Amino acid sequence: MKNYCLFLIAIIALFLFSCEDETDKQTVAIQEPAPRFMNLEDLGISSQSAARTANSNKAIFSAEYITSGNTNDMGNIVYFNNRGNKQLGADFVPGQSLDGTNAVSYYVDNNRPSVDLAAAVTEAAIDRAMNTWDGVNCSDLGMTKIPYDGRATGFVAGIFGYGGSTDYAADVLHAGWLPAAFFNILTPGGGSFILGVTFTIIFTDENNNPIDTNNDGKADVAWREIYYNDEFPWQDGSTYDVETVALHEAGHGLSQAHFGKAFRTLANGKLHFSPRAVMNAAYSGVQTEIGKTDNGGHCSNWANWPNN
Repeated sequence: MKNYCLFLIAIIALFLFSCEDETDKQTVAIQEPAPRFMNLEDLGISSQSAARTANSNKAIFSAEYITSGNTNDMGNIVYFNNRGNKQLGADFVPGQSLDGTNAVSYYVDNNRPSVDLAAAVTEAAIDRAMNTWDGVNCSDLGMTKIPYDGRATGFVAGIFGYGGSTDYAADVLHAGWLPAAFFNILTPGGGSFILGVTFTIIFTDENNNPIDTNNDGKADVAWREIYYNDEFPWQDGSTYDVETVALHEAGHGLSQAHFGKAFRTLANGKLHFSPRAVMNAAYSGVQTEIGKTDNGGHCSNWANWPNN
């Protein structure tokens, strides 16, 4: 009888453990947000600043951001245009770079450092991220780093009142760390959950319309600018890891979009993606290597460069 009772207890314990295990596995899918559309004028940008955008024959086209993963707010794309909800693409075009070459250049602006880490540390992390993309063997980007020389940079920062310049610095500009208020421009409360954002600057005609010189249905990219949110505690090798976020944002800088479906485990609130990749829409831990899906997305954009 004693052995029978012990057997029943063991069965019940196993049943309870199985139920608990199944509960831990229950997840809820997180809805992918619809793209946002906004006009500079609606954001209270002064006519002088708006004119500055138009007169440069360049314009802010879009912004893609990654979120912290602490909330159900997922990364998204914001289009800055007044042409209805038409989702146009934008890409680099051979022969159109402002430095006169087809090599992809980048610049790290240390005028806007992180409050948590020395500029030398964040610059080294960004260098590693750029070198990782440059090392993807399907493409020949001719990646070139423009040495930091203290110049003012930031087309977008200048438009939104954070100091900057309309001058070209590189094809991919890591423009530094800005306060939460800058990220609130993109979406209400964005400063509390946006880790980083990549803005696409395009060439425009005299009427401020996008230019498409190669007739591929995409606006021609002049350059891209990456900004990091100084509201978060930045780290080198742990959450929130500069290299991980720089690798993600540089992916946007090289024309990749978000992918992967997001889920949150009910029992512990942990966020995970299927598949897990650098280009997931939210931060899910340190990722400093290019996965298969990231590699595929990169190769689809750059495998034939500069002959595409």
